[in-house]
Amino acid sequence: MDMIQIGVLGVAGVLLAVPFKSGKPEYGIYLSIFLSLFIFFAVLKKLGVMVESLAVLGEYINMDTAYVGTLIRMLGITYVAEFSSGICKDAGYQTIAVQIEIFGKLAILVLSLPILTTLLSTIQDFLL
Repeated sequence: MDMIQIGVLGVAGVLLAVPFKSGKPEYGIYLSIFLSLFIFFAVLKKLGVMVESLAVLGEYINMDTAYVGTLIRMLGITYVAEFSSGICKDAGYQTIAVQIEIFGKLAILVLSLPILTTLLSTIQDFLL
């Protein structure tokens, strides 16, 4: 899907959800969740293309695939955390949204520790 189509779909969804805000706010939340899931799956298609491109790029240059896999996992964690947090905020549960964001940041930190350790080890080898 093209960015213009996603943008129009998002704006149309918001305009459809606004009338429900005063009378039946739960319908607006359901519409928001539906649109968010639709856009989420459109993003997953784009991420699939990116993963394929990274695999082709990895064939041309000599790089460790573990690092690329870790970066893709970090990207996925970031997107899922932001997506989940946004839905919770829209539903009025800011506390849960903040907890999801904190968990996402900690998960990324845990994933990055082996890379940081390898980097520090490489720097130490250069210094000695």
